[in-house]
Formats: sequence, structure tokens, C-alpha cells
Amino acid sequence: MLNFWGLMRAYWMSDRWKEAWGLTLVIALLTALSSKASVWMAEASGELVNSIAFFHDPTNLTPLASLLTSAGTLLLLVLIKDAGFTGIRHLFSTTLHRKWRGWLNSRFNAALLDGNHTHFHVQHGGVDAAGVGTPPPDNIDQRVQDSIKGMTGGAIGLAMGVMSVAASLFFVGQKLLETSTSVRGLEFLGNYGSFVLAIGAVGAYVPLNTYIAIKLGGLMERLSIRMQQAEGSYRGELTTFLRRSFHVAASRGESVQRSMHDRLYLDIDKTWGRLNTVNAGYMSFELIYNFVAARFVAYGPGLLPYMHGQINLKGYITGAELVNSLINQCSWFIHVMPAIATLRANSQRVIDLANAIEDVQRPQEFYGLTGHSDFSYGGQNAIFGLTVRNLELMHRGSDATPFLTVSNLRFRRGEWIFVRGESGCGKTSLVKAINGLWPYGRGAIIYPEGVKSFYATQDVKLPQVSLKQLVCLPGSADEHSEARVAVALHKAGLGDFIEHLGEEMREGKVWDQVLSGGQKQKLVVARILLLQPGLLFLDEATAALDPEAKIAFHQAIKDNCPDVTVISVMHEATPPKSAMGLEFYDSVISIADGVATKQAHVGLPAELTELLAQPMPTEEWPPLRFPRIKLKEK
Repeated sequence: MLNFWGLMRAYWMSDRWKEAWGLTLVIALLTALSSKASVWMAEASGELVNSIAFFHDPTNLTPLASLLTSAGTLLLLVLIKDAGFTGIRHLFSTTLHRKWRGWLNSRFNAALLDGNHTHFHVQHGGVDAAGVGTPPPDNIDQRVQDSIKGMTGGAIGLAMGVMSVAASLFFVGQKLLETSTSVRGLEFLGNYGSFVLAIGAVGAYVPLNTYIAIKLGGLMERLSIRMQQAEGSYRGELTTFLRRSFHVAASRGESVQRSMHDRLYLDIDKTWGRLNTVNAGYMSFELIYNFVAARFVAYGPGLLPYMHGQINLKGYITGAELVNSLINQCSWFIHVMPAIATLRANSQRVIDLANAIEDVQRPQEFYGLTGHSDFSYGGQNAIFGLTVRNLELMHRGSDATPFLTVSNLRFRRGEWIFVRGESGCGKTSLVKAINGLWPYGRGAIIYPEGVKSFYATQDVKLPQVSLKQLVCLPGSADEHSEARVAVALHKAGLGDFIEHLGEEMREGKVWDQVLSGGQKQKLVVARILLLQPGLLFLDEATAALDPEAKIAFHQAIKDNCPDVTVISVMHEATPPKSAMGLEFYDSVISIADGVATKQAHVGLPAELTELLAQPMPTEEWPPLRFPRIKLKEK
């Protein structure tokens, strides 16, 4: 789905091809029937005009009956075509739209939310000082939501237009051939004279105006893309503002926020004004085109044989209606040019996102375009714990220098490590790098095999799911019994909520609104106790807790996860102790002047301090079983 036609045909080539082709064939059949009905309506219109013209003719013995029959026949055909064929086709086309959009949406969601953390990497692209690299796609939510919806609907509408053109060329052309007659001055064409005149008129009129429509459509496409970008930026800022509403109110930053909104909306307003001007010009062009087609081009080819008495009024009107129908069908490109411009704009937004997703499937190669990215991840026996070797963390840029250097760090099973340092020194960056979430740098991270890890952060975003599902994250609620979940909640200090495990809301509010900041972090404790990780990362996970709650947070983990290795980042200069004054943490990683060093915690007994301070000799380290992760080439 990395180009227009690949994106258009992907659904029809997928595992749901039967559904896609079945709906398409029904739509094609109904389109053909609708085009055939247009021929019948043209003939019926000729009969109606003829019955009106000869209403007072002495040879017409039943003028009123002929008139009513012709009118009734035309009305019946209108009902069959519009309420029958066209209405039912609309139902099937909207069903195809819904199915296709749902399939594309699931594909992009699966691609963004894969084990590669694509949703994370795709937002961290960039361009270095030399202009190398790929900027991240803007407004991903808008692309997945609005652009896919608009693209699929527009493509189906245009495809039906193509089907209508093909069917009309066949049925209307066939009827024009049947009713064709010779034309004075064109006798060498025989009985095909009027047919050639009709096709010549359509062939001269439609392509010329189609060329004009294409030029105007290109301008509309560019403005549509710019409009979507402006709308997405404004919507994104509104969403972000509502999330930080408290901080804006507390800092009295409404005037600054208002100026940001005004600036973003000004971009929308300017682009919208230009787009409206182009659309107004195109509407005028289309109205004039339709009038000339219906009143001059359609009636012109049959006028010469009618003036020379080679066809009667009925034949003249029928032929004009057929030519007008043919022009309308062949003009679908002109009529839907605004839709084509929107389709191309939507499809380009979707294609850009698909390409961005594809680009980050090999993250190190992707980040290597704009900086140094040479991490290797391996595994070793769990008894040796977690090892970090020769780690250097950098920012974007080929000339970037390390802001944090780690020579060798080893985290033993069951060891609690406290990471300290000045704000901005790289504490969180170190934890991110160990978890494969820092893009630039080099070094080796060797995980203990068969050990579950859990990364707990300060900012916990809760989706609209049941309380049980929240506790069971990142797993499924089906993996744990309600009794186990209830025990975890009780031990975390959230026992009051046990009776609401199956509820998605409480008192009309989702859990993100019900729970306070401290309760959300206690919920993190419940998740840890339920998951029982062997490797736990706490990244400011207790920032919203008071001192007593922090002690309870640590004590719950200490009592219920005896073999867990804990690596914790806090703002405090010293880690918390238990209520009895005992140390939770065994070791301290200090980050100063861009270097991280590990030492035993001073509060421990001297014997244990000396033991923890001794690094394991390199020759005792087991060989790496997975010295480097290699992704398959596609």
C-alpha cells in the first residue's frame, strides 16, 4: 500500500477478497441495469414529447390515453431506475465503503501497534542539518480516521462512475446505432451518418472541457492537502489543550493559548478562502458546461437530418436524449473532479503514512539516516541478570557527541537499583535505552532470558475499559481470575474498588476521571503484583504519592515480588526506606558529567556493600546467545 494503485487494490487482493469482489460484482450489475434504464427513459421521453406534439392530430384517435400512457411509462421507469437500481446500488456501495474502510483501519492499527513499537518510532523521524532523513507524518489520527474514510468513499464513487461510462457507451451507443440514419452531405457514411455526427460532437466537446477540469482539479488537490494539514494541526492543538486544561488555568495562560488557536485557525481560514474561490470557479464552469451540453451539443447532431425530413420529431427527441445521456455519462470525470481532487489528497495522506510505517520497520537503519544508531540486544541465562556494556546515548545528528556514557553495568536478579542525578542528566534516557526506546547511540543490552519486564511511568493514560482490564494490562482480562485481580487491588491499597471490577465507568465517568493521581499510581502497583515481573523499571512512578504512600508502594512490591530486579528513577536525592528504617535499595547509579557509575548503597551492611561493589570479571560472563538482532529483509 505504498502507492496509489497498490492502496486501491489491496482490499481486493486480501484474505477478504470474496467479500470485496462479491459486493463489487453486485454494484457493477446494478450499474449496468441503471445505464440500460437510461436508454429506456430516453425512448420513453421521445414517446411523451411525440404524444404531446401530435395531441391534436386528426389521425390520433386516442390522444389522452397516449399521453397518459407515455407519462406513466416514463414515471415507472424513473421509479425502477432511481428507487430500484440506483437506491439498491447505493446500499451495496455504502456497505462496500464500510467494509473496505474497516479493513484498512484494522491494517493500519495492526501496523502501528505491532511489537516493533511502530507507533513510537513513526513519530520520531526527522531531518538532520544536511536535510537528510524523513520528517514524521503530521496528524496520524486524522489520516487513520478522516483520510481513510474519505479515500474509500471517493474511490467507490469514482469506480461506479467508470462502470456507468462503460455501460452507457455500450447501451447508448448500441441504441444510437440502431436509430442512426443517413445525413445529407454525408451520404458516403450510409445509414451511420447521424451516429457519426453524435459521436463527433461528444468527442469534441467532452475531452476539451475535461482538460480544463484536470487543470482546475490539480489546484484543488494541492489546496485540499494543505487544508487537511491545517485542520489536523488545529484539531491536534485543541485535543492537547483539553488534556492540559488544568495547567493552563493554573498558570493563567489562556491568552497565550488563545493566540496559538488564532494563529492555527488563520492558516485554515486562508487556505479555505483560496479553496472556496477555486470551487466557485469550478462550479460556474460545470454549470455552463452542462447547459451547453444539454441545449446545444445534444440537439445539434440530429438537427440536420430533422431539417431535411430524414427523421421525425420523435426520432429527433429520442436521439437528442440519447446523446445527452451519453454526454452526462462521459462527463463523469468533469462532474466528480472535486471528488477526485479530494480522493487524491486523502490517498496521498494515507500513502505517506504507509511509507512512514514501512520506513521504521528497521528502526536502527531508520534512525541511522539522521544520527548514530548502533544498539545490539541479546540474551543470557537469567541467573546473570541484566547487563549493559559500552553504552553511549546521543541526540539526533551525524556529528552528535554522547551525553551519557556507561561502560559496564550489571543488574543482579533480585537487586534494587536507585538511579540519581541532576534533572536532565539522562536518567530516563538510560531506562528508555535499556527498553529499546531511545533512538540514537550505541552499545549492548543483554537481557535475562525468560524474564518478564514491566516499565512503569509517572504519566499513566487509562483507556475506556473495565477496571479489571486496566489491572490486567498489558495482558487480557481473560488471563486472570477476578479473585487474583481483587487480591492485587487490595494489596495496592485500592480495595474499595473491588466491587466495580467489571465496570467501564463509575457515576458516568471513565476510570481516568474517577481515580486521582495517587490512585492511578497505586493501580500501577496492582498491575505489578498481578503480572509478577522479573525486571521492573520505575520511571518517576511514585511522583504523585506522599512519603507514606511511597513507602507503601515499595513495600507492596518488596513483600510480593521477592525475586524482582528493580531499576528506579526518582527526583529524590536519596531513596525511601521502609517504615522500620530498612533500605529498599541495594545499589545506586549516579549520573554526573555525562557518566553513569554504579556503587553499593551506603546504608547497607559493610560486607554486602563490598560484595555489590565488586564487578563480575568479564571472563565469567556467559557468551551472548543473540549478539545482535537482525531483521529480515523484505
